[in-house]
This record gives sequence, structure tokens and C-alpha cells, in this order.
Amino acid sequence: MPDYPGSCHCSAIGFRYRTSIALCDWSIRACQCSFCRAHDALSTSDPGGEIQFTARPQSRLQRYRFGLKTADFLLCRKCGVYIGAIIETPQGCFGIINIHALIDVPDDIAQASPTDYEGENTGGRVARREERWTPAVLGR
Repeated sequence: MPDYPGSCHCSAIGFRYRTSIALCDWSIRACQCSFCRAHDALSTSDPGGEIQFTARPQSRLQRYRFGLKTADFLLCRKCGVYIGAIIETPQGCFGIINIHALIDVPDDIAQASPTDYEGENTGGRVARREERWTPAVLGR
């Protein structure tokens, strides 16, 4: 699978996203919640892929929960960049990346679609993330 590295501005936190989905077929979502709009976040995931998040040093990683508090949104304590999110459930760990944090954003990447999750309850949100997000690990 191709490997897509990403990081915050100061490179303290980052990720390696692996997916076999062609760039033009990535599902890129422009969530309409206030957090994602404020960060101009564009998220993607692949249930058949892999994400490894890293933080060096670990103290630079800020986890932030809001809304239904079902996932940790990962930000850099030094430069403030939002790189992605992770949820831990009995089914495993799953994540998304913010494509704006990719080190090289390819020219042929898919277009984003506005997405609104406002009507979801906690159980529905967790189930959707388990189904659609990428298996993930948070390493050092």
C-alpha cells in the first residue's frame, strides 16, 4: 500500500497513512462542526488501510474532546496544528487524518464533500467511526 506521511508545522506530531485507494477516489469530508470549520479540516479514512500517529516528544501531543466526547482530536501543543483524530472502542482503535497535514498534498486528490453529523447520537457516532475510520495506533 502507498504510504502518505503527514505532520504538524513543527514536526512534533505526525502520522503515516497507508491506503490502497487511488487518490482520485479518496473520500474527503469537510465536516461542518465548529471545530472542523475553525481548523479548515478535511478528513479522510480507509477501513482497509492503516494509520500510525506519532508524537516526539509525547508531551507535545494535545488530545481534545468536544461534542459527544467519543474521539480524541490530536493537536500539537507547540504549533497548534490539528493532524487527525482517534477513537478507542472495544472493537479497536480507529482514526482519520486531516489532509491539510499531509507533507505533500497530491494534485490529483479527490474533492471534498461537506458533511454534517449533527443528528447522530453517541452509539451511532461510535458505530459509524468503527465502520468507516481507519485502523490506527498511537505510537511514540
